[in-house]
Amino acid sequence: MSFLALFISLPTKASTGRMRVWRSVKALGCATLRDGVYLLPDSADSAAALDEAAAQSVEAGGSGEVYRLSGCDEAQEAALRALFDRGEEYAGIVEEIKGLGRSLASLDGAAAARKLQPLVRRFEQVARIDFFPGEAQRQTLSLLDDLRDALTRRLSPDEPTPRQADIPRLERADYRGRVWATRARPWVDRLASAWLIRRFVDPKARIVWLASPADCKADWLGFDFDGATFSHVGTKVTFETLLASFGLEDAPALTRLGELVHCLDVGGLPVPEAPGIEQLLAGLRASESDDDALLVRACEVFDWLLKSYEEKTT
Repeated sequence: MSFLALFISLPTKASTGRMRVWRSVKALGCATLRDGVYLLPDSADSAAALDEAAAQSVEAGGSGEVYRLSGCDEAQEAALRALFDRGEEYAGIVEEIKGLGRSLASLDGAAAARKLQPLVRRFEQVARIDFFPGEAQRQTLSLLDDLRDALTRRLSPDEPTPRQADIPRLERADYRGRVWATRARPWVDRLASAWLIRRFVDPKARIVWLASPADCKADWLGFDFDGATFSHVGTKVTFETLLASFGLEDAPALTRLGELVHCLDVGGLPVPEAPGIEQLLAGLRASESDDDALLVRACEVFDWLLKSYEEKTT
């Protein structure tokens, strides 16, 4: 593969300009070949970003040029890839994950959740500039998921556990005008699933909020709890199970929305807009004590997201 190299030179007295360029280079995840020479894997986005950093150097009274490095042999490429190693950054996150895990028993759920969020954001920031992900990223993500699962079990003991099963294809016409039931005080997966049901499966669906999964009647369609008709299956959260069940996976915008719901519900691959959407839904949930009203407002959010994703995938 080829790499792009940014060569910059800045006057020693231009401290503000030097700091601005340095922050840009750091945010891009550049590797340092030597002082004043920074690398990124070759791509159109990388070229545009490095051109902007070069322009910042010129604005600060220095110079900046971008070159393409190609024709590297295997040893040279391996050496350049090694410059991008994020192992130390992941190691720092892992130590904090372990520390929070050890203190989990002494913290209330809300406090633990607040401490978890900065770790999730830090992991997402490092993963975004981890151009050659390997075992360090996988181990860190696994530990983060384990910690998130432990916290979820404390905050939501009725949260469904994944089961291994085939997902049969169902006809939407057979699921119209039904009563659908899920646990009260819904969060992302339940809200998004209820939206999906009303938007694409059963427009006249009546949604019932259960104080306990045991309250679900035999002729109701339960979702997102153990024993429900629709819940977590394998690696899929309930929203993704519904997509697969009713043949909606071929819609790119809905699939992308499923990735967002998955990220917010159980973690996994980071989604750039996830933190902002999570804060928005958390604010809605805190401001609406009535679950029906909460769903109405959340449906607007998912409608906006769907429209945005449709525009980006068409």
